[in-house]
Amino acid sequence: MNRDEALKFILTSKVIAVIRMADTEKLFKVTEAIKLGGVKAIEITMTTPNALEVIRTMAQKKSADVLIGAGTVLDAETAAAAIHAGADFVVSPITNSAMIRICRKYDKFVAPGAFTPTEIVEAWETGADVVKVFPATSVGPKYFKDIKGPFPQIRLMPTGGVSIENAKDFIDDGACCVAIGTALLDKKAIDNNDWGLLTQKAKDLADSLAKFK
Repeated sequence: MNRDEALKFILTSKVIAVIRMADTEKLFKVTEAIKLGGVKAIEITMTTPNALEVIRTMAQKKSADVLIGAGTVLDAETAAAAIHAGADFVVSPITNSAMIRICRKYDKFVAPGAFTPTEIVEAWETGADVVKVFPATSVGPKYFKDIKGPFPQIRLMPTGGVSIENAKDFIDDGACCVAIGTALLDKKAIDNNDWGLLTQKAKDLADSLAKFK
């Protein structure tokens, strides 16, 4: 999927699920469970063991209505490797201009990370499709309303501190989409192989954001 198609997909669905797991077998089951619930943009972080192989396997098997991306990408080389493995999008906690250029070269969606107003504008002007605001745990939804005041043109995505309950508040206050990890990927449910609970959590999240589509 090219850059424009991925951007449209993410802006419409409003959510990216962030997966960071050591157990690859369970990782695949988790992704299937949340896809059933309607969360279909899946970010595999590069801190996941054998992340590139996981991305390659998922990219080869995915259906047309699913996006597979790479997260915690810190440099151009890793971005290129993830794209060659089949990643539809690239997300980073930092702004690295060389990484952004690689994503542009291959026509892939990229969301570099930033936090302060200066960093957010720099990330946007460097070529971000969406600026990942990280860690959003520290600021909450109102920060996005404040940032959108002087910078209405910048698309913002909170990561960290997003829950099923407050995801809609971030969108209400100006975020274009959200990235959510542990609040969606219930550790107890995963330990107990309770995939139905994960599907229900994903459905609750997708339903809460449906009015913004």
